[in-house]
Amino acid sequence: MGILLTADHRGKVFEMPRLEAVGMKAGHLFILKARDMIKLPAASEIFHLPGRTAIAYDPVSRSFVQNEDLSAVAAFLPPGYTVTYNSAYSETGGLKPLPLFAYAACAVHNGDIYVAAIHVDRSLCHDSRFMDMKLVRRGAAKLNNIFPKNRLVKHLERCALSYGCPNARNLFLGRYEAPLPTSPACNAECAGCISYQSKKRCPVAQPRIKFIPTPAEIAQIALYHINNVRDPIVSFGQGCEGEPLLSADVIEKAIRLIRRCSSKGLINMNTNASRPDAVARLFDSGLDSIRVSLNSAREKYYIRYYKPKDYSFKDILRSVKEAKKRNRFVSLNYLTMPGFTDSLGEIGAFKKLIEKTHIDMIQWRNLNYDPLRYFKELKISIKREDIFGVKEMIGLLKKDFPKLRMGYFNPAPSYIRTHIEEGAG
Repeated sequence: MGILLTADHRGKVFEMPRLEAVGMKAGHLFILKARDMIKLPAASEIFHLPGRTAIAYDPVSRSFVQNEDLSAVAAFLPPGYTVTYNSAYSETGGLKPLPLFAYAACAVHNGDIYVAAIHVDRSLCHDSRFMDMKLVRRGAAKLNNIFPKNRLVKHLERCALSYGCPNARNLFLGRYEAPLPTSPACNAECAGCISYQSKKRCPVAQPRIKFIPTPAEIAQIALYHINNVRDPIVSFGQGCEGEPLLSADVIEKAIRLIRRCSSKGLINMNTNASRPDAVARLFDSGLDSIRVSLNSAREKYYIRYYKPKDYSFKDILRSVKEAKKRNRFVSLNYLTMPGFTDSLGEIGAFKKLIEKTHIDMIQWRNLNYDPLRYFKELKISIKREDIFGVKEMIGLLKKDFPKLRMGYFNPAPSYIRTHIEEGAG
């Protein structure tokens, strides 16, 4: 469905009316159908991909064609949308990896741009249209006045104003989820880490925090948010830090300080779940939920992407077990790459993981990484006939696991508490 959207070498984007748009998965090409496409969501961005030649379908010759003078174009979608097909392109040698974005296939139909994606979460919590930057700056100034010596407030102000972090902006807007970054260190070397990359790779999206805040600094921000927001949530484990479990001692003290002053709100941790003993200790101190990041339900592909330093895949499963043993809420931050995530082998392994762990939610987050490099670097080879479809995969899991929540964001605390109470009952 749709006309090819392409660009010249200067980055000027235009249509090619005689050619049809194509999607790509695992290096395989697919003619896009109407059922694959949705209108370009508000707050999306359109990129041209220098050095990547656009691939299209020619209905006259009934073949895939390309022209070296035409660069591929892709869409980067706002949070809440999961990409189902990547932009189709070929590349020459010697190119640097693409920056850390997700590259959705796009096309033009009846004068509008359409993209290959599915809308998985209708929450507006990260919608930039509802983030008045004047109010964000006013909120940041207010917190700096209240907590003038709190280094974490100043760090989050940079996150909100310089790097566009939605959670940091929401903190200063007094709504939804507030971030509590804590750890400068990490025990993994993820290929697509947005806060640390070696100089030879792509640039980071958001620099990592350089200090460990004190329990008091953490508790000040958390309690301010909890006491001033309807249905509040505060979260350790943000894009501007490493692995929060490496600061478990500080976080445990902070949680105890928070819970000593208030039982309101929900305390969450976004984590690689690498240290089950620390996870258990944090739950016992007052942690309510965890979101565990995975790119694959299969150990070998997990290791190739995350490159763990001092933990195993079994440790992740043990951490989830510790959470469920205490009747806590567990989400999987399932980093989705079209052609891999929706392959038959991955779907089978993922279903077994769900059955084994009894998780409560899947967050269908896009894996922001160069689509062709991902398969090459992780040594993944997928046959065309083994690709099931992202949209179809989500539908299958909804049918097989009707109680399993599907979405993109951490749910509201009221939902999680109700879910936990029903589970305990």
